[in-house]
Amino acid sequence: MTSAQSPATTAARDISSRTEPDRASSQGKTTIADTVVSKIAGIAAREVDGVYDLGGGASRVVGALRERIPGASVNRAQGVSVEVGEKQAAVDIDIVAEYGVSITDLANGLRRNVIAAIERMTGLEVTEVNITVHDVHLDDEGEASEEPAPPRVQ
Repeated sequence: MTSAQSPATTAARDISSRTEPDRASSQGKTTIADTVVSKIAGIAAREVDGVYDLGGGASRVVGALRERIPGASVNRAQGVSVEVGEKQAAVDIDIVAEYGVSITDLANGLRRNVIAAIERMTGLEVTEVNITVHDVHLDDEGEASEEPAPPRVQ
C-alpha cells in the first residue's frame, strides 16, 4: 500500500475483487424471487434468542388464525419484507422481543444472522436490515389471558 492509498481505498478494492456468484452465464440466468429471500430472512430471524415472534399486531393475528386451519402451512416470511435487485437485497423485519433482552444486542444479532444467511444462500449483497420492535412479550401474558380475573367487587 502506497502512502497515497488510504486503508478504505484498499479495503474497497479488496471487496470489489472478490469473486461474486455469477447468476447469469452462457447456460442461463438464475433469478431469486422476493419470497425466497423473505423466507430465508424469516427463518434466520426466528433462530435468534430473544425473538418471541415476527410481525406486528395484524400479521400476528392472521398468522395465528392460519395456524389453526388444518393442513395450512406456517408463513415463514411473516413480519418480513424485502426488496431484491440483481445483486443486492434490503430487508425490513418486524419483531416482538422477549422481555429482559437487550434490544440493541438483539437487533445486532438479528442483523448478523439474517445477513449471513441471505448472503450465504443467495449470493446477494445485503445492503441493510431494518428492524422494528413492535412489542415486548412477558412470560405471564398468555397465562393471564387464559383464566378470567376474579371480580373486584361482590
